[in-house]
Amino acid sequence: MDWDKMESSNNVEDRRGGGSRRPAAIGGGLGIGGVILVVIYGLVTGQNPLQLLGVIGNAQPQTYDTSSQIPQNDEDAKFVSKILGNTETFWGKTFQGMGRKYQNPKLALYQEITDTACGTGDAASGPFYCPSDQKVYLDLSFFQELSSKYGAPGRFAQAYVIAHEVGHHVQNELGISSKVQNLRSQSPSQANALSVRLELQADCFAGVWGHSVAQNPAYNLSRTDLESGLKAANAVGDDTLQRQAQGRVVPDSFTHGSSKQRIAWFSRGFDKGNLQQCDTFGAKSL
Repeated sequence: MDWDKMESSNNVEDRRGGGSRRPAAIGGGLGIGGVILVVIYGLVTGQNPLQLLGVIGNAQPQTYDTSSQIPQNDEDAKFVSKILGNTETFWGKTFQGMGRKYQNPKLALYQEITDTACGTGDAASGPFYCPSDQKVYLDLSFFQELSSKYGAPGRFAQAYVIAHEVGHHVQNELGISSKVQNLRSQSPSQANALSVRLELQADCFAGVWGHSVAQNPAYNLSRTDLESGLKAANAVGDDTLQRQAQGRVVPDSFTHGSSKQRIAWFSRGFDKGNLQQCDTFGAKSL
């Protein structure tokens, strides 16, 4: 994939210069017992524990200087900027076709830990999207893990990760995320199942973006590139991760979908290139 031919984004926020840090307190100074109770409450109600902790602590994320340029020798950061920029172009045109205006998200690069409007973000949790500040958060060390730990090397595997998180922003822009949050609050027992459908839809949205890349000969997306993206989708399936972590699979605890499901929905978006094909909530079978 010739990603260097893509336009860069102006919405990358580089927080790495300040170094990593560990906060003295989480959730406004709650003790560890209080934090545990909040996390349990979040799991029961389907709410994001990080967001709950941020609300309890009346957390105000720090302001970061976004005027500095990404270092020219930082290939990973430049790659992220190019992929984000391409998603901005694609989703901007897609929303325009629906008579809507797409608000570009920001993407914050950080090291180890960072403040977010959803609470404290930790690299150990992997890349994530915070709807409260409309930002994607990424520690670039995840790219190395994706290759060495999860067996998904290649730039398109990394692009899939970014496109998936941007997919969550698209859901936020379309009002899908808020509807799902309301449903999860009303039916806590369905929280995991709803989360799976939300995540699989973000995979499908990532695939729809990937379709647009494949259609542009300037980007030279190869079959090998696509296979690396599929490996990434396979690697982050709940069953695969659970089997690696605990030696057994617990389907009822899935929040992102199985490897087979993640591959299927990403492939569906990639093959069809149509947003309407990504209705995971209307699908009888995932």
